[in-house]
Order: sequence, then C-alpha cells, then structure tokens
Amino acid sequence: MTDHTRFMQAAIEEAKKGRASGGIPIGSVLVIDDEIVGRGHNQRVQQGSAIRHAEMDCLEESGRLTAKDYQRATIYSTLSPCDMCSGAILLYGIPHVVVGENRTFQGPEDYVRSRGVKVEVLDDAACVSMMEQFIAEEPTLWNEDIGE
Repeated sequence: MTDHTRFMQAAIEEAKKGRASGGIPIGSVLVIDDEIVGRGHNQRVQQGSAIRHAEMDCLEESGRLTAKDYQRATIYSTLSPCDMCSGAILLYGIPHVVVGENRTFQGPEDYVRSRGVKVEVLDDAACVSMMEQFIAEEPTLWNEDIGE
C-alpha cells in the first residue's frame, strides 16, 4: 500500500488555511508522478463562491492539464468529495482518490468506484477531529456547504 502521509498532510495544511481565513476546513492536493501539482482549500466563504470546494479550488489552481496528465493523477481530499467534486474527478478521468475521512460526510464513493476510480479512505483521526470541531462550531455554515 502506498504511503499517503506526505500528501494527506499537505491537504490537511490546506484545510487549516481555509479555516484560518474564515472558511470551511477542507483541503485537497493533486499529485502527478509523486509531485504535488496543485493545492486548494474550500473557499466558498472567502470568495463568495458557489463552487469553490477544496477539490474544485485545487483543480482550478492546478491550471489546464492534458488528459494524459489527469490519467496519471491522484487527488487527495481531507473529506469525501461531494457530488460536484466527484463529477469533476470523473470528467477529467482522475483514476485515484484518497480521502482523509468520510465519517462526517460521505459523497458518492460507491458511484465513483463503479465508474472505475480507485477510492481509498484513510479514516484519518486528524481529519475527523477537524471536521467534527468545525461542524460543532459552525453548523449553519456546514449545512450551507453541503446543501442542506
């Protein structure tokens, strides 16, 4: 099994940036050939955005890539990607998703798997704790982010 520690830690650092700037603590990194090519964190609050979830921010910050680049990529997210972010993962043909945790929220992981994407859930204690604390502190903002 691949050691995902370094890349998940980078995603956690992105999540912390998001929280420190008044947003939701979810972070993501895009990795190609064992190098981080993009980083992002949820910026819906900070940018007044409807779509800047961590994975979407990460993909945007990665810039335009070729289909061959995406086919070699792994996207790391501290939280299970939602329908929108999972759709982007499928659209660009990213074959591997590593999820920090899916206890506080679980996106369409089974559907993404059914489309041939490898989805690994680390059940990382730091990711769980970060989200549980945020949800307890900011339930209204959390519900807005997940569309409830």
